[in-house]
Amino acid sequence: MHAPQHFPYGIYSVPEISTVGMSEEEVRKAGLPYECGIARLRETSRGHIMGIRGGILKIIIALEDHRILGVHIIGEGATELIHIGQAVINLGGTIDYFIDATFNYPTLAEAYKTAALDAWNRITPRQEIAVP
Repeated sequence: MHAPQHFPYGIYSVPEISTVGMSEEEVRKAGLPYECGIARLRETSRGHIMGIRGGILKIIIALEDHRILGVHIIGEGATELIHIGQAVINLGGTIDYFIDATFNYPTLAEAYKTAALDAWNRITPRQEIAVP
């Protein structure tokens, strides 16, 4: 068993802020090709139920192998949600985990799936639609 490499940080403010892994600035300085996926907490079903008006969850992924490099959350429950991203990062996981995972519904955690799909849509080449 090995010790985790990445630890989460939380700021218990209003709104909460939490982060784990690399920031976009660190990724750029390291020269790693990357993409981001974003989910707005207010657009989740749980966000609607709770009346959330703001907040985002951002996933940073490596373009080469789709590994999760960082997760950053601002908003309701950020310090509780960050541990999901921490686990996937520490296990060397990719966005495929979030795309394939089934989350309880409705929860704010489903924002991970939304952000992963957003990233996937940004990195998947668009296919031309042939017009007959």
